[in-house]
Amino acid sequence: MTFNEQELVIGCQQRNRVAQKQLYDVFGGKLFAICLRYTKNRNDAEDVLQDAFIKIYENISTFRNDSPLEYWLRSIAVNTALNHLRQHKYLKQLDDIDTHENGLAGKEITLADFQWQQLLEFIKELPIGCQTIFNLYAIEGYQHNEIAQKLGISEGTSKSQYSRARTLLQEKLNKETRFDDGSVQKK
Repeated sequence: MTFNEQELVIGCQQRNRVAQKQLYDVFGGKLFAICLRYTKNRNDAEDVLQDAFIKIYENISTFRNDSPLEYWLRSIAVNTALNHLRQHKYLKQLDDIDTHENGLAGKEITLADFQWQQLLEFIKELPIGCQTIFNLYAIEGYQHNEIAQKLGISEGTSKSQYSRARTLLQEKLNKETRFDDGSVQKK
């Protein structure tokens, strides 16, 4: 049985198990990818996803249809992932990094030679503070003032952590040469 978005929401609000399963089937993969970006391993991502869906099912009655359902779901997944990081004290030491240059050192590289999955792996290797802020700013589209508010940090800290993340990613990307056949050579 298929549902349109509005029917899906109504079904979940009525605690219809078929609607809840459909919601998970439709959006679970996308939300898992978000959870995986904020955690260091699949087990933690699965825990965060489970917590996110519990929150979604418990709070679906607050969905107002004034934005796309997917945006609302993504917001819950991101906030759940951030809460997970806070609970595990991963975000306790976000510092303003004045010593880092603002921007990237050296020449900009093109990302066209790198596949999305490879870039995500590089992002997951970043220190957790840099990883979190990079995800929020570059991937989720939050502004630095919004990130600062979500994480309880200053806007300057958000900007410097993002700058540090970009610098570290630049270094990682510069260490690899990609060839047309998909092979990789470390420099």
